[in-house]
Amino acid sequence: MAPKTVEWTVIVLTCQHKDSVCAFQKELEIRQRRGVLDPGTILLTVEDPTAHVGSGGATLNALLVAAEHLSARAGYTVVTSDVLQEAWILIMHMGRDFPFDDCGRAFTCLPVEDPSAPAEALVCNLDSLLWTMTHQLCKGSPPGVWICSTDMLLTVPSAPEINWDGFQGAKVISVPGTVLYARNHGVYLTTQQGLVCDIIYRGSEAQIQQCARPDGKVPLVSGVVFFSSETAEQLLATHVIPPLDACTYMGLDSGVQPIQLSLFFDIMLCMAEGMTEEDFVNGRTQGAGSSHTKGAVGMKSARSVLWKALHALPLSMACIPDGSYDYMTMAASDHIHNLTLCTGSISHLPFCKVAHSHVAQPQLLEDGSSITNSLLEGAVQLGPWSVIQHCHLRGPLKIGSGCLLTGLDMASSLALQSCQLQNIVIQGHCIRLQDMPCKMFTLTGHHDDWQSPAGDGGTYLNVPWAEFFHRTGIQEGDIWGPDTPQGSRCLLNARLFPVLHACESLRVWDVLWFLGSQTGGQLQRWRASWRMSWEELLTCLDQAAELESRRALFFLQAECKLQSVLLEHQDRSLLPLIRSAVHEGYQEAMLSTLDQVASTASDAGVAARALACIADVLGCMAKGEGGLRSGPAANREWLPAFQCLETGDIAGGVKALAKERKKWLGRPALLVRAARHYEGAEQILIRQAVMSSCQFVSVGRAELLPIGHWVLVECPARIDLSGGWSDTPPITYEHGGAVVDVAILVDGCRPIGAQARRIAEPELRLVSTSGTLEGEVLLELVCQDLEDLQDYCQPHAPGALLKAAFICTQIVTFPSQKPLQVQLLENFGGGFELRTWSLLPHGSGLGTSSILAGAVMASLYQAAGKSTSAESLIHAVLHLEQVLTTGGGWQDQVGGLVPGIKIGRSKARLPLKVEVEQIPMPDRFIQTLNQHLLLVYTGKTRLARNLLQVKYMTLPLLLMDSGQLPPSRAVTDLVKRTGPLQPFGHFLL
Repeated sequence: MAPKTVEWTVIVLTCQHKDSVCAFQKELEIRQRRGVLDPGTILLTVEDPTAHVGSGGATLNALLVAAEHLSARAGYTVVTSDVLQEAWILIMHMGRDFPFDDCGRAFTCLPVEDPSAPAEALVCNLDSLLWTMTHQLCKGSPPGVWICSTDMLLTVPSAPEINWDGFQGAKVISVPGTVLYARNHGVYLTTQQGLVCDIIYRGSEAQIQQCARPDGKVPLVSGVVFFSSETAEQLLATHVIPPLDACTYMGLDSGVQPIQLSLFFDIMLCMAEGMTEEDFVNGRTQGAGSSHTKGAVGMKSARSVLWKALHALPLSMACIPDGSYDYMTMAASDHIHNLTLCTGSISHLPFCKVAHSHVAQPQLLEDGSSITNSLLEGAVQLGPWSVIQHCHLRGPLKIGSGCLLTGLDMASSLALQSCQLQNIVIQGHCIRLQDMPCKMFTLTGHHDDWQSPAGDGGTYLNVPWAEFFHRTGIQEGDIWGPDTPQGSRCLLNARLFPVLHACESLRVWDVLWFLGSQTGGQLQRWRASWRMSWEELLTCLDQAAELESRRALFFLQAECKLQSVLLEHQDRSLLPLIRSAVHEGYQEAMLSTLDQVASTASDAGVAARALACIADVLGCMAKGEGGLRSGPAANREWLPAFQCLETGDIAGGVKALAKERKKWLGRPALLVRAARHYEGAEQILIRQAVMSSCQFVSVGRAELLPIGHWVLVECPARIDLSGGWSDTPPITYEHGGAVVDVAILVDGCRPIGAQARRIAEPELRLVSTSGTLEGEVLLELVCQDLEDLQDYCQPHAPGALLKAAFICTQIVTFPSQKPLQVQLLENFGGGFELRTWSLLPHGSGLGTSSILAGAVMASLYQAAGKSTSAESLIHAVLHLEQVLTTGGGWQDQVGGLVPGIKIGRSKARLPLKVEVEQIPMPDRFIQTLNQHLLLVYTGKTRLARNLLQVKYMTLPLLLMDSGQLPPSRAVTDLVKRTGPLQPFGHFLL
């Protein structure tokens, strides 16, 4: 039995700054609304109790907060460790600030898209790690606490083999790495049984080689740890013991002096088998991650408490052979490499060159480049190994290789055009000065090291500082004060970046001029500005504004994408994007865009799809409440809009719909009813689109038969072997359709029939019987006036199909100034009698109504002295069903009006044209197939009109499923075989 995916009880995200808590909590809650996180999971964003509390202190504090919430939910009045026994808790650490993303490594967007996601959204490193933890690493684990850093890119195989039999204590997760890579990272030294002896951080080559496996690889510290429930309880118990109480918010609130604690070198290391109490307590370890912390006596006391609490518990390691780990360093070159890496190792999802972006001229993007959450208008050329994220730019613009551009808006485009952009990093930042929101810009080099001393090999914009000073006229004293020692002067603390000007707003040119020489007073303008260093900038970042800015840009490019998908007839579902807009409060912008597309579309098919999307938006806004989406759509308030659409005034109809829509947004029940009426409006336009098939109806003249001469038409039923529903509009003209049909006899006879004749009286006699022609009369109508035909478009009205047939065959003109009797006498010298019957029960699913419509029209055409072909009849029935407002596709009439086995096809375009290819079958196959056919009637009816509404509502699912259906050509190849039917039957399951 496959391990079960973890359903998290609590997810805790830790962060350094209290100002970040609300923004990051909102991000978690949005993911829960999208369905990424279970609705019952408790989501907590917890700030570290104080600065530099360390990963161990953050873990203990997060565990305490999680236990406190679980205790409260269980009805306890104090924190109780028992609540951990059956809980799955995930703690994710945000870690330190990251120079290339203002929201940290966790919210760094990856160049990927997830087509299977229920709601379309940007994929951040946090999302990738959440998926990896939930669906891969943690599957099958016992209850306990998982801890995951977010400062690395981590991928693992789909089914990693982790043994949980008899598990106790704690387990660290490792992935293999090279000795060279391990020199700047941590590695585990383990016994042959997989127990951890030591954790070595930045060790010598000899120390690292001790950890090597037979293949030469070493087990890297991946930042993922698991505590069993019992171990978590033991750790939680230490939060009340001094000095470890200083690691939690309770200690802070109690006035205790904080200490710094490392997760790996303080908490995990004390459980290592090869560690002695003396070495551990005194900090004589390979890593000694906290040895620099102030208060050595306090740290010894803290380690002593941890030793007593945890050392008796085993610490094991699980190494994932095919796993991949990359720490997200402070080097721009590493970050750009990760975002342009086409191997897919940054996520479980494949690399996507253009992810969640709209690019006007994608051919200008060179191989190795990457665009994420951006809108590029005009000619924007992007060189190899360059990245654009969260930007709205307009060309002409040329960006060379090795660049990273983030957070730039349209106003930056003109300034960028005048610069040679190569191996540079340009970033726009949302900051807040007191209560004043601002936008500022920074400029750095691809190869710059943030902490290299300026006088000892340090660079800025990829050149030595001396060269930069000479080129720009900036002096050392401009960016470093006398209180900064020479050896400490570096890019991180250089006050280079303007934040405010006295009388004008900031522009990206305030830093771009660094790339050239001083001209036009730029140096004076720069010196007059209030400037910040990168260190100072980090304290002013407005992460809530930054995330909202990204969200706004995502939906701006999404609106462009939405227009492209609709106007270019792209085979792509928009429902995930619609769900995302509703979840994140951008439904009004999406509705406005859809209104615009619908009102300006050049064909009714595009407008119909836009209206269907509006119905989906309204349905999503109801959030699963308010009733079923299928239902009536004839409320009087919507009729003026419908009338506009019926008369061909699409723009006026869309405007009237939008005006009425505003009155129906108050509660779920009204939203659902509004969605139904938009679907009703959509059906009007679909009918108009399908009626384009009329041009393929060709009717000639034939001899007018004598009065009283019957024309008899009998038709088989049909079954479809492949491609069902691909014939139904709008699917058939948006995506194309192909259906393999078989005409079948029922109980040895053709079960559907019609006969027509001319009569002397100028009237229409309509008779429907049950079973056979001589069966019980179910319907008998006489129509003598046009008013008797006015309900021809109401499917449930008596004789509606027969009335619509007279109109569609143009025997009767409706509406008309000429009375019905006058029309009949002038054109035919009398009226008509029409009789229909069917041996099949109503709603049997064998195509009865459409085939009957074909039989009726065929008999009427001939009785009226007209000739037509089977191909014309197929299109005529399509037209009739739109007039009748039942919708419907073309496979039924293809199946019943064309003999034998055949394949019908329609291309993804308007006007809608159906082409039929008959497939000659060997007699042996026909005999074998007949021996294996059994018709079973369940007594349950299904009406195509209702099913079509549901099908279009679930179109994305249908199209997804259609990819798993056998191609119609494959089925035709199978049926041509004269061998066994097993492969053929397999396709029909």
